[in-house]
Amino acid sequence: MAEVEPSQQAGTSAAGTVAAGILASRLMGFLREVATAYFFGVSAHADVFRVAFRGPNVLQNLLGEGTISAAFIPIYSRLIEEGRREAAGRFAGAIFGLLLAAAAALVLLGVVLAPYVVTILAPGFTDDAAKVAAGELVVNRYTLSVAAVRLIFPMTGLLVLSAWALGVLNSHRRFFLPYFAPVLWNAAIIAALFVAAYLIVGNPFAADAEALASDVLTDLLFAAFIGALVGGLLQFLVQLPLVFKLMKGFRFSFSTNVTGVREAIGAFGPVVAGRGVAQLSTWLDLFLASLLAAGAVGALGYAQTLYILPVSLFGLSVAASELPELSRISHAQLESFLGRVDRSARQVLFLTIPTVVGYIGLGFLIVGAFFQRGSFGLNDTWLIYLLLAAYSIGLGATTVSRLLQNSFYALKDTKTPAKIAVLRVVISTVVALPLMFFLDRFGVAETLGLTPQDDTLYFGALGLAFGASVGAWVELWRLTASLRGKLEQFDLPWRPTLKMMGMSGAALVPAVLLWWLLPPWSILLVALIVISVFAVVYLGLAHLAGLPEMDAWAGRLFARFRKS
Repeated sequence: MAEVEPSQQAGTSAAGTVAAGILASRLMGFLREVATAYFFGVSAHADVFRVAFRGPNVLQNLLGEGTISAAFIPIYSRLIEEGRREAAGRFAGAIFGLLLAAAAALVLLGVVLAPYVVTILAPGFTDDAAKVAAGELVVNRYTLSVAAVRLIFPMTGLLVLSAWALGVLNSHRRFFLPYFAPVLWNAAIIAALFVAAYLIVGNPFAADAEALASDVLTDLLFAAFIGALVGGLLQFLVQLPLVFKLMKGFRFSFSTNVTGVREAIGAFGPVVAGRGVAQLSTWLDLFLASLLAAGAVGALGYAQTLYILPVSLFGLSVAASELPELSRISHAQLESFLGRVDRSARQVLFLTIPTVVGYIGLGFLIVGAFFQRGSFGLNDTWLIYLLLAAYSIGLGATTVSRLLQNSFYALKDTKTPAKIAVLRVVISTVVALPLMFFLDRFGVAETLGLTPQDDTLYFGALGLAFGASVGAWVELWRLTASLRGKLEQFDLPWRPTLKMMGMSGAALVPAVLLWWLLPPWSILLVALIVISVFAVVYLGLAHLAGLPEMDAWAGRLFARFRKS
């Protein structure tokens, strides 16, 4: 076995640490989604939940982790590598001050302009007053969303500052805490939701969730939003002690004359533009979904929760740990740079590809196991499964694109990913528009021969999911071609990818056969058995094939446990 360089060992251990932190955060996020699905299902209240968070999340994503990764971490890491820790601390203090000022101003604008924010995000909600009067809807989603946006916009400012703390800790190769911190945010939402449920209706598990009155569901919604505000504060505060322990020379300021600040601002503009394009894509999905039948916005949210998991857990964990290391490599060390990118791509794909195959082949079980209880019924499960399958077509492209974007950032090129992101949005929208309106004419129950439920569901959101997948592949194609233009020797690991696809397909066969043979037990139990078989067979085949990515991920996990 080839000897591993110390920097590679650091990256391997770091990626495992990131994965452990993200896994804990995402598991708690799933519990949050399970709780919201139990009470709200795929309904008008679920639509409000998604829209209320979307406006503040736009601000968070523009100024938060992705921007910090591209504009802050490379400069801060370089200053540390050069032994200029005092300068790094002053740079971090100035960036903190500028972020604080920008976030505060935008939060204030969001609170004041909340009606316009909701109108821009979800114009389909503006007709809800007439629909409620006509008996077509039980709640006015527009008025509820305006009140909710005003309540949780301040949360976003706290999450932006939390992203700054993440940037500092990542640069010092401390990965677990910043990626674990969102556990507190999710836990606060869950706690607020269930405490409110007990106070309002007694034991919510003893009652039929579908029987909860509309005003009770509204109260539960706002309890969740208050929990989100408290959780945002906790997520930021828990990181501060370690931040100030590691950082030297921190001085709070708003100065642009501090070493590195103007360079960061120069990178910041294109990155915000790129992130803005990504947010434009998310906004377009929300905008268009609000024009479809009620429940479409909520349905997209549930599907995206599962879709984003491997992007965050596999793509982000590797990309986040590799960015500081790639930033430390000089341009003269081309072979080392390409080697790290190639290894990282294979490691991302090693777990992403079986996830894609599992989502498409076993997604019904996965969705049912997580969400099918309370107000979330069989019809909801079918709709979310089909959405997840459509998103999964582009899942591999999305995870690898995250890594390639960071490669551009390490090369100090923030403009190319932004331009390519624009192309992705255009392609996704062009594909989605005709499909969504065509598919929204077909009801889930009627088309699949299911028993109708109170809230009629339609297939319109499928058009949006499929458009997103097409756009993801176009983005990967352009990122690959552009990176090859800078580094002629670069290429994606297509041969190992095909091997992983073959093993995933082989693992799916016994899993599906077992699913067919099992008696009609609870969907949660069946899912645990079937998915376990799929995972064990895939990992067994990978071990027999001697894939190095198998040992790399196992080493990360064992290293994390040893540290724990």
